[in-house]
Amino acid sequence: MVRKVQDFIEDWKNESESTLNIFNSLTDESLSQKVYSEGRSIGTLAWHIVWTLYEMPEKAGLVDKIMIDKSAVPKTVKEIVESYNAASKNIADEVKKRWTDDSLDEEVDMYGEKWKKGFILDSLIRHEIHHRAQITVLMRQAGLKVPGVFGPSKEEWAAFGMEAEQ
Repeated sequence: MVRKVQDFIEDWKNESESTLNIFNSLTDESLSQKVYSEGRSIGTLAWHIVWTLYEMPEKAGLVDKIMIDKSAVPKTVKEIVESYNAASKNIADEVKKRWTDDSLDEEVDMYGEKWKKGFILDSLIRHEIHHRAQITVLMRQAGLKVPGVFGPSKEEWAAFGMEAEQ
């Protein structure tokens, strides 16, 4: 659980940069890549990440209204990146403005449960990491190079002159 606003801001900055590295490695054509016909596409997963940056904070009282249409999945990487940048910056700004270290222990109604604000921030980060990982699998299937996030990717190992671990 996040216990200090500044810790969240620092983690959020790092995770947002990682998400943007993934998003910026996508192509417009890759947005339709799915594992199976009923599954989510890269574009749908990316848009879900963006949507959650409004939906979860809105439920927590951190933002006043949802600024995007959940069903209007963009057709271009550029639109996703622009929307993500705006939402990510908004979260950091609103946390700094509205919440304090002491308020992170306060409980809020979330999805039929009581969640501490610090847990909400932690969940927001973990949610993004989870779906970002799903996107990287789809990127491999689409033939895209995957940037390293928590260590080098297969392609980055090769650039270092080393063999990727199996």
